[in-house]
Amino acid sequence: MAQTVVGLFNSASEAQQAVQKLMSAGFVQSNVDVAAQDAQNAQHLAATNTTNNNSEDGIGQFFSNLFGGDDNDDTRAYTTATRSGRSVVTVHAASADEAERARDILDDNGAIDVHDQSYSQGYAATGATAATGATATTAHTGTAQNTQALPIIEENLQVGKRVEQTGGARIRSRIIEKPVEEHIRLREEHVNVQRRDVNRPATEADFAAFKEGEISVTESAERAVVAKEAHVVGEVTVGKTATERDETVRGTVRSTDVQVEQLGATQTRTTVSDDDDLTSH
Repeated sequence: MAQTVVGLFNSASEAQQAVQKLMSAGFVQSNVDVAAQDAQNAQHLAATNTTNNNSEDGIGQFFSNLFGGDDNDDTRAYTTATRSGRSVVTVHAASADEAERARDILDDNGAIDVHDQSYSQGYAATGATAATGATATTAHTGTAQNTQALPIIEENLQVGKRVEQTGGARIRSRIIEKPVEEHIRLREEHVNVQRRDVNRPATEADFAAFKEGEISVTESAERAVVAKEAHVVGEVTVGKTATERDETVRGTVRSTDVQVEQLGATQTRTTVSDDDDLTSH
């Protein structure tokens, strides 16, 4: 059931600060009203009751509609406190829990205790039960009943981008071994010692060589020597190229189409109040 929470503040700055706290807590701007006590704003508070010809001022009429009657103690207490030049913050809550949150926020930000103010001004609210600055009441008539809002909603198409992996390449390198052969010619030396029999007269050369001596002859051989030399015979390069393409994204969006039909004087209008009572005019 819809409820209306009213908080009174000694200054407009305190009222604005409370409104900012309400916005931070998630309340909708259109459900929060702020008014200072002067002739213009008093007319604003009573704007929803234009069919009533009561001679009472707009402030009193507003609280009379809110609390359900002129003789209500809360009506007189809030009217008296508001006429003292205070700012009024009105919150239209959709549920009792939301109304309780709004009342706590207003109290925490300086909402005055209306009944204490009424006592200080010589008015005793014997039947009042509100103990804190802000008060909540079920909206029976007035603004909460006669003003209805039809939201107009329009959807917008939002197109973004996301990156998806569509492929790629993984390159690994490893060492492999294979047997190889090479042919090479190697040379070896060998010493041959031969002795043969000779029978001839000795010559001068023979007598010259006829002495002790020693002859050394060595042998040699070639051996295969193996060494390795690395050569770069190729390379693999890895890189990426980027291409761009245009794509058209299609979809449907919805919006509210409001059609207004003027009702004639002979037609019947049925309204539903917040407490689910049906009234026909």
